[in-house]
Amino acid sequence: MVSLRCKMMVREELKKLQLPFASIQLGEVELFKPLSPEEHDLLHRNLLRSGLELLDDKRSILINKIKSVIVEMVHYTDEIPKVNYSDYISAKLGYDYTYLSTIFSDVTGTTIQQYIIIHKIERVKELLLYDELNLSEIADLLNYSSSAHLSNQFKKITGLSPSYFKSLKKRRVSNLEDL
Repeated sequence: MVSLRCKMMVREELKKLQLPFASIQLGEVELFKPLSPEEHDLLHRNLLRSGLELLDDKRSILINKIKSVIVEMVHYTDEIPKVNYSDYISAKLGYDYTYLSTIFSDVTGTTIQQYIIIHKIERVKELLLYDELNLSEIADLLNYSSSAHLSNQFKKITGLSPSYFKSLKKRRVSNLEDL
């Protein structure tokens, strides 16, 4: 849903600036002609106002693609692939994982694995708040070896146990009802 909105925003900016384009894909725009420095600057400023960023550095573009694959994999699929994440990302992007991992770490200062863990914990938070699955089911859905492993990782990242995190929501709801 977010990528569709972004594509529409980019399409509108290109039309406003009368810049003909061949296609708009996730994170990429194919133009019919190179941008002049003035067009590039104007497009960059207009996209920033819309909360988007113009990337023309190949490394930055690749980092964005890696992040998009991870976010899609963790947040927008019904089931996280059971293959190694390295194999999945490498196959999706068509690059050797070692190459992707090196560039990602150099540019972001964190590893792909750590980025995946952070997003998995964000997904766990969402699922805990929805209150439809128990911790074992969430662990299974997100390919954790056990709910204990998930719980340890959750606490390491958030400083809270999953049950305490979930109780915070219940307290907030209770406090709102008391108003």
